[in-house]
Amino acid sequence: MEYLIVAIQFILSLSILVTLHEFGHFLPARWFGMRVEKFYLFFDPWFALFKTQRGETEWGVGWLPLGGYVKIAGMIDESMDTEQLNQPPQEWEFRSKPAWQRLIVMLGGVTVNFILGFFIFGMLLWVYGEKKLPANNVRYGVAVMELGQEMGLKTGDKILKVGNKELDYFTSGVVLQEIVINMAKTLEVEREGARIELNIPDSTAGKLASNKAGFMEIRVPMVAGDFSKESTAKAAGMEKGDSIIACNGMEVHFFDEFVREVQRQKDQELSITVIRSGEDKPLVLKVKPNENGKVGVAPFSPDRYMEFETIKHGPLTAFPLGLQKGWNFLYSNIKAMGQMVTGSGHVKATESLGGFISIAKLFPTEWQWERFWYMTAVLSLILGFMNLLPIPALDGGHAVFLLIEIIMRRPVPQQVMEKAQVVGFILLISLLLFANGMDFIRWFKG
Repeated sequence: MEYLIVAIQFILSLSILVTLHEFGHFLPARWFGMRVEKFYLFFDPWFALFKTQRGETEWGVGWLPLGGYVKIAGMIDESMDTEQLNQPPQEWEFRSKPAWQRLIVMLGGVTVNFILGFFIFGMLLWVYGEKKLPANNVRYGVAVMELGQEMGLKTGDKILKVGNKELDYFTSGVVLQEIVINMAKTLEVEREGARIELNIPDSTAGKLASNKAGFMEIRVPMVAGDFSKESTAKAAGMEKGDSIIACNGMEVHFFDEFVREVQRQKDQELSITVIRSGEDKPLVLKVKPNENGKVGVAPFSPDRYMEFETIKHGPLTAFPLGLQKGWNFLYSNIKAMGQMVTGSGHVKATESLGGFISIAKLFPTEWQWERFWYMTAVLSLILGFMNLLPIPALDGGHAVFLLIEIIMRRPVPQQVMEKAQVVGFILLISLLLFANGMDFIRWFKG
């Protein structure tokens, strides 16, 4: 059921983005008097799931969810239908219109994606506001995983500064971005009351870009806040709100300590000592970890123990801030893309590039509208940026040829356009196969 919820969110988000992107091409094409022969959500090789004719346009839904398209008469596109181009130009064809009109049509899709992404970011800030944890309020510091230990961090540290960036508010995502994307070389932490500067090894920073397990998290007390569906702890009698104080006689206070003890003794039955509200003395529960060495209990979220700030925004502040947040996201991804292409940074294509599985995993296993719309905004900006790349067969590639035509005052020869379209299509298919192939490799490796 969880996978179904993830799949539905992914397909719905993709459907919204593709449909609006294609309307970004369709509407200016119709405004300029061009004939649009097809408008399809998803691709329809050999057959379509649904189609209907309305006026000059065939509207349909394909079966291959890799995007969508509008087929504009007199234009060289991914269909490679050149028969029409061998006929004399008609006034309602794409090729008969001025270059500036064709450029607007080609850039209409990415324009919609950018506007939509910024708009959703603004709406999220307006509707939900921002919930932030001041760095000074990280009460128990961070719980450090193996990769964090390689960086010199210790459990209980409070991170104050990354490179030259002071942390007013704490999120592990900001720390990760500063190290991986902005190449921060140092961390400043508070440890046992003293400020300490740590040098980040280049080898560790490189691992962070591909690390899926994380390197640290906010440290919280070990109080049972939730259980998995097949929790052995719950089956043994553990209840929400139970404070876990020991595991097989080893005293524990925090979630990371409890996880460590369970993993250390995962092949045997555990005696877990809890304090329960209303009980006079501690209870001892006999719990057997599952085949993955887990007992299926999670702590309460940090906001139970630490004071978060909730910042509300009206429309006058939400939308400018949404634009800023969207631009910051785009800028970080452009830098990451540059590192992948040039090999000059910590981000490597073989480790960071992902396909549909990687994207789908970003959606939660429970339906959360805030997270759904956040992911839709993110994907809209990514879709706009990727389509703007100057690769033939993408909108950016078409735009480059039109800019050349405007500057040179004559169109690029049709034969060149056709060959470029084929090359671009091969490049796109290769990239698609590579990205999704990396997903499958990671999946098989577990």
